[in-house]
Amino acid sequence: MTTVSTEFVQLTADDFRSRLREALAIYVEAMRYPPGTAEQRAPMWLTHALREGWRCVGAFDSHGTMLGIAYGYKGSPGQWWHEQVRRGLIKSTGEEHAEHWLRDYFELTEIHVSPRSQGGGIGEQLLRRLLTGVTNQHVLLSTPEGPSRAWKLYRRVGFVDVLREYHFAGDPRPFAILGRKLPLDAPTG
Repeated sequence: MTTVSTEFVQLTADDFRSRLREALAIYVEAMRYPPGTAEQRAPMWLTHALREGWRCVGAFDSHGTMLGIAYGYKGSPGQWWHEQVRRGLIKSTGEEHAEHWLRDYFELTEIHVSPRSQGGGIGEQLLRRLLTGVTNQHVLLSTPEGPSRAWKLYRRVGFVDVLREYHFAGDPRPFAILGRKLPLDAPTG
């Protein structure tokens, strides 16, 4: 749990590019990916920053060290994640269900908090700040199946199951696709 003061900053694409190495280090550590994953993901993350509706929020301690990162953009046909999820939804629940969720959505592509800073509300603040002002009808995300702090956060802010036990091409782990209507409800408590 973090006890340091945290500042949340809306990052421009230039800010994001300049802090990419730091953001990817958090991603690799939080997701427990092997070393070398950051180098593989960097080009993809940079490409994401060029997509329609892209926005990013970073969490920083009082020394300017990044504690967390969240970004996303308008999901669209032709994007890898969209097509993967569409295929899974059609196979699982049909075209109408896929159309309902994928017609107008914001893809919460990445949200990660450094493990030593988890448990202090940074993830929820990143999520809320990222989605404030998003005008899409829904927000969708994918997360590995299994209990985690992320799951508790998503449930607490009202995300529901869209597709469970889905296997993305190239990843052996099962994932859940979660979604909810926008805007988010005000925090409780």
